[in-house]
Amino acid sequence: MPDTPDVQPPAAFIAAVEALRAASHRSELSLAEIPAPGGIAPWSVAFSADVHASAHEGDSSLGTGRFVLFHDPEEPDAWGGPFRVVCYAQAPLEAEIGVDPFLADVAWSWLVDALDSGGADYTSASGTATTTMSTGYGELAANRDVAQLELRASWSPSGLGLASHVEAWGELLCMLAGLPPTAEGVSLLSARRAGRE
Repeated sequence: MPDTPDVQPPAAFIAAVEALRAASHRSELSLAEIPAPGGIAPWSVAFSADVHASAHEGDSSLGTGRFVLFHDPEEPDAWGGPFRVVCYAQAPLEAEIGVDPFLADVAWSWLVDALDSGGADYTSASGTATTTMSTGYGELAANRDVAQLELRASWSPSGLGLASHVEAWGELLCMLAGLPPTAEGVSLLSARRAGRE
């Protein structure tokens, strides 16, 4: 939000926030609105989410992430429009998955597939996928050789239907956490997920 709280948000931003708040999410996803970062755009809204294992999947790992929608009516050249989404998703993995050389490609394809299958219109997508490996010692020795996957992405929504963008991000989070995809034709990584301490 802007530094002057008495300034009313533009109608386009108000409609976008309402659409994001009304979005549908899987039951395993717990979503909350959080304070948005300032200084990047005049208007912004942010959400955090955590993936919780359902009762019959007690061994399922958790995933977590953030979703931020920025709005600048002056349409920065780099955005190609008045809105920009910046998101983050992360989940722990078994070491066997973490060393897969195609893991980053798979994670990015999951995001693109979720956006496309949900009907989200967008341009100027960019991002990074990072895998880190860690080894526990002492009291954490049982956590030897675990990995973590982190995906950071941004894109410019075009047209209406902003709910589909946050829904796609939620789908990505659930898939990174090892839950089966809701869209047909999307494959899972085969190894079991790592537990989170």
